[in-house]
Amino acid sequence: MKDPDGLLDLPKGFQYQVLSRTGDRMNDGFLVPGAPDGMATFDLGKGQIALIRNHEIGHSGFKLGPFEDNSRLPDGISPEQTYDPGRFGAQPFVGGTTTVVYDLKSGKITNQYLSLIGTDRNCAGGPTPWNTWITCEEPADMTSQWGAFHGYAFEVPASAKTRLADPVPLKAMGRFRHEAVAIDPKSGIVYLTEDRNDGVIYRFIPNEPGKLAKGGQLEALKIKEAGEHDTRNWPGGKTSFPTGKRVAVEWVKLDDVTSPKDDLRLQATAKGAVIFSRAEGMWYGSAAQVGEESIYWACTDGGAKMLGQIFRYFPSPHEGTPEESSAPGELELFLEPNNTDLLNNADNITVAPNGHLYICEDTSGINQLRGVTLGGGMFTFARNRASEGELTGACFSPDGSTLFVNIQNPGVTFAVTGPFA
Repeated sequence: MKDPDGLLDLPKGFQYQVLSRTGDRMNDGFLVPGAPDGMATFDLGKGQIALIRNHEIGHSGFKLGPFEDNSRLPDGISPEQTYDPGRFGAQPFVGGTTTVVYDLKSGKITNQYLSLIGTDRNCAGGPTPWNTWITCEEPADMTSQWGAFHGYAFEVPASAKTRLADPVPLKAMGRFRHEAVAIDPKSGIVYLTEDRNDGVIYRFIPNEPGKLAKGGQLEALKIKEAGEHDTRNWPGGKTSFPTGKRVAVEWVKLDDVTSPKDDLRLQATAKGAVIFSRAEGMWYGSAAQVGEESIYWACTDGGAKMLGQIFRYFPSPHEGTPEESSAPGELELFLEPNNTDLLNNADNITVAPNGHLYICEDTSGINQLRGVTLGGGMFTFARNRASEGELTGACFSPDGSTLFVNIQNPGVTFAVTGPFA
């Protein structure tokens, strides 16, 4: 139904609440930053959840930051609390995360605060089974060094109250143009996407599951069968990757994972890793059509009409162990509609508790939130009426009652309720 307030169209029976807007004053005294992006929710008990929200603010977009004057750190925030406070006269980086504590019963925010600061273009990320959020940097310029190197993932606790998270880069998870992560709760292995048109899919096998800062092994996905493989299916491409067919994979180990040359994906493809175009949102959940647990990810401009693809990966029952080779994980191109009526440049994705897949669009013109049912049918759930800005951060409350989503520009965060199946 068309929204009379001109913000977000929703189906009949659904309604939204505006939780916050860019520039609102938070409980810690800072402002809600601009460019809200990837999000996830965490159960805090007694009907309260934490909604952790990325802000895709780059060095050139510092005016969207949380401070009255974003050219310097305010009183009360020290350089030690800031990943990159700036040097050589540069202003600090003001990307990061905010946390919204929300009461599901009353529909009210009980706290809202800055939870990470000093990072660059925090685009997506993903929740962990141990109640933290992994926020990922996607620097526009991977080779410049304004102060600290950028292109890392960081961990933000869900229950930090009003304390800024320690800005510790998870360097063993690689330095590249990160986008999103998803974690298999059975193995603790982290899967990662890369927003490049010649990017790869990574996995990180931690030395100690749940303790990502203690290091581990980074690897890249390779199709097991010999031959040329290109998942992009672009017009004029040499090969075509089939929809609905599972193919066995293996993983190649990577060594120089913090290379300053922005060449990690090139190291991977030199070892046979398969290419994906602009792999963005990623989520762990039950596969819609067959009820199996899998890792989904979206490729924004993959496909014969460059309108987007959805892949899913079925982990091996022996994922990350020597026995994996006898029962390898499998990759499937789950969805490639090549039809703007169904999908137009997929970005952030999430899996609802009922198994439905929700896909945010990032395209020119009208952006919509698309859905995929348990039977594989597609539907349109929401439409951005406020602007041509992308929809971002779609995620559900742990009980499935509330969908949260952003319009990135002008920067609005919504809570949507209604008869979710």
